[in-house]
Amino acid sequence: MNTSTDKIAQAAPEQLGSSFVMKCGGSTLAALPDSFFDDLVQLQRDGRQPVIVHGGGPAISDTLTKLGIETEFVNGLRRTTEEVLDVVEMVLAGSINKQIVRRIMMRGGKAVGLSGADGLLIQARPVANSAAVGWVGDVTAVNAELIGGVVEMGYMPVIAPVGIDAEGQRYNINADTAAGAVASHIGVSRMIVVTDVPGIMRNVNGVKKVLPSVTVQEIEDMISTGEIYGGMIPKVRAAIACIQGEVREVVIVDGTEPQVLSRVLNGENIGTRIARM
Repeated sequence: MNTSTDKIAQAAPEQLGSSFVMKCGGSTLAALPDSFFDDLVQLQRDGRQPVIVHGGGPAISDTLTKLGIETEFVNGLRRTTEEVLDVVEMVLAGSINKQIVRRIMMRGGKAVGLSGADGLLIQARPVANSAAVGWVGDVTAVNAELIGGVVEMGYMPVIAPVGIDAEGQRYNINADTAAGAVASHIGVSRMIVVTDVPGIMRNVNGVKKVLPSVTVQEIEDMISTGEIYGGMIPKVRAAIACIQGEVREVVIVDGTEPQVLSRVLNGENIGTRIARM
């Protein structure tokens, strides 16, 4: 990696000290009420600048279907040809990214939409099984200086998980992996995953209750015993994918809960906290 790229991979600028990273799926964000964005904007006004990383898998699949482009998944990763990659970039960095920016601005906030390819924001290399999955990437570095510059200007970065390498090759990056990498590179130890469930549920005497905290190992054990099943499995595995590098803890919350972001940041026990250890 060249000298300029090495510089990009250095420690995060100090203006990111009061920021937090929020990860959310594109479809979940689209369904959230205006009050969620009011809370997001109030945090921005209070100086607790959000950094958003979003996904958009269902919208990508819908667009591929409309265009008559076949797509398949290999061990949970979308097989990404150049043709598929064009659609991934169009949907993530175009449609979904700008929808989120518009919703923030409509509630009085300040936001800038970015792709991971902008300014070498998310640098990537092929995943180990690239022969099977195509242009899917692992994150090698994050341009924390660029994120810090956007935050310093008073804007909320909204990041689409498309990566790039030094030769200009684009990569489809899993949104959870990208969010964890961004959080780790900007020095955040905890991040918030906004979803459509109140947290990880467990049956206690026949009643489903939200687990206030759980470790990664406990989650794996609960999947093995069937206590976590069905659609909850990909949600918790996605949250676990965010725990990497400096990130020690992920909080899963329901985005429809009133002022959920403020409540988490103020220390309220809401949702489920997943800890590495």
